[in-house]
Amino acid sequence: MDAQQLNQIVKDVLSKQDAAQPFERKKMERVIDAAVAKADDLGVGVTICLMNQARIVQMLYHMPNGNLVGSLLAPKKAWSAIAMEEPTKDISRDIQPGGPLYQMETMLDGKLVSFPGGIPIVIDDKIIGAIGVSGGRVEEDQAICEAAIREFLKEV
Repeated sequence: MDAQQLNQIVKDVLSKQDAAQPFERKKMERVIDAAVAKADDLGVGVTICLMNQARIVQMLYHMPNGNLVGSLLAPKKAWSAIAMEEPTKDISRDIQPGGPLYQMETMLDGKLVSFPGGIPIVIDDKIIGAIGVSGGRVEEDQAICEAAIREFLKEV
């Protein structure tokens, strides 16, 4: 085995370690940066929450121009996306009067959010966490969250 082969083996091992740790701090910072850039493009201040599958907040960032409500709703959007295993924008149809999960929001002590801005992070058909964004109009939160998800999935 020559030095080039050995270097390739080391690179392969290191790349697998990075992939095994999807919530590595530098990666999450890049995700937050992508979300902030999109929020700045839209002219809105938001809170961004990255949460792992165990529903533990891994990183939370509140933009200086974000509103107070966003700091409470962003983690709830991430939690809801994990708990319901779907984007929060899709939850609403099921909890409406006549829907199969009607009144679920009221049964969960306000934890469930059913409007856009929360998206599960799916890798190899498995939810490993979620991102929640709140502070703008729902379409802005959704667009910012989508930008964050795209950045998160770049290195998968």
